[in-house]
Amino acid sequence: MSRLYEYQVIGRKLPTESVPEPKLYRMRIFAPNDVVAKSRYWYFLQKLHKVKKASGEIVSLNVISETHPTKVKNFGIWIRYDSRSGTHNMYKEYRDVSRVGAVETMYADLAARHRARFRSIHILKVVELEKTDDVKRQYIRQFLTKDLKFPLPHRVTKPAKLYSAKRPTTFY
Repeated sequence: MSRLYEYQVIGRKLPTESVPEPKLYRMRIFAPNDVVAKSRYWYFLQKLHKVKKASGEIVSLNVISETHPTKVKNFGIWIRYDSRSGTHNMYKEYRDVSRVGAVETMYADLAARHRARFRSIHILKVVELEKTDDVKRQYIRQFLTKDLKFPLPHRVTKPAKLYSAKRPTTFY
């Protein structure tokens, strides 16, 4: 899957004589490029507010970047997707350094577990879970314990020479 970006798209209906200042609609959309982001924006706006591309305009299109790209965070994602049997709502949690990374993981996860395609997945909300009490899933909660360690019991060191007089020891 290609790398996604998070876009903020702001658009509105075209001004008319009866409505000279139409209402602005803002959406945060995850897409691989700005063309797909604008297309998804019009797709959702048509369903939500009866505004289509022919009778509307995009006022602003910005790429949203992560404020703390080195800090590991927990994300909760509410989604709605179409499967072969119907439409389903779902809440999933992911652990990543960015919102975009969590959403990419979510797309890969849904493709693997549920055979859901990119076009059939609608992201309703992405929230960073700051408090440990907000985390609902056990597979994310296990990483929140204090003094978590990942032991490396079988390390193979790279030898300095091609041939050695004794066999290497890999257990410390």
